[in-house]
Amino acid sequence: MGCIEFDMNEVKDFFGRVEKAAKGDFKKELKLFLEGLGNEFLRIVQDEIIRRQAVDSRQLLASFTKNGIDNVWELEEGSLTLEVGTNLDYASYVNDGHWTNPNGVAERFVPGYWNGDRFIYDPSAKGGMLLKQKWVKGKPYWDSALRIIERMYPDLLEAEIQRWLDSYFE
Repeated sequence: MGCIEFDMNEVKDFFGRVEKAAKGDFKKELKLFLEGLGNEFLRIVQDEIIRRQAVDSRQLLASFTKNGIDNVWELEEGSLTLEVGTNLDYASYVNDGHWTNPNGVAERFVPGYWNGDRFIYDPSAKGGMLLKQKWVKGKPYWDSALRIIERMYPDLLEAEIQRWLDSYFE
């Protein structure tokens, strides 16, 4: 009777790579991917703010950068959760729209001065402007950025997983 011999070196090598990946390399790679995805989303939000001419202010743009003033950037390693956003009070008003005055207030005086076509709020100014109640339409930069990243995500994830698999199992 004949004997069949198998070379198990490739199988051992494969399982060694799987074991190495399972011990944390994949999790580290996924964390880096999520961080990159968060940075890409912030870039898209900034592009949408500019494209939609949402505001004439650098403060809103700066709040959508990693480690920026008033930003939100959380990345939990355990559950691999990424939270991106801003703590600026007026960011949601710019996105969603808003009334110029509180409910029930027909007019209000805002102290400040005009610099060209831009109004500068200054509580110590002697002049200012009178705001009459009206609805300011939102510039849905956030909603648009979410739609863009949601369309990109499947292809980005697939490419990242393929890159990762190729690096371990060539």
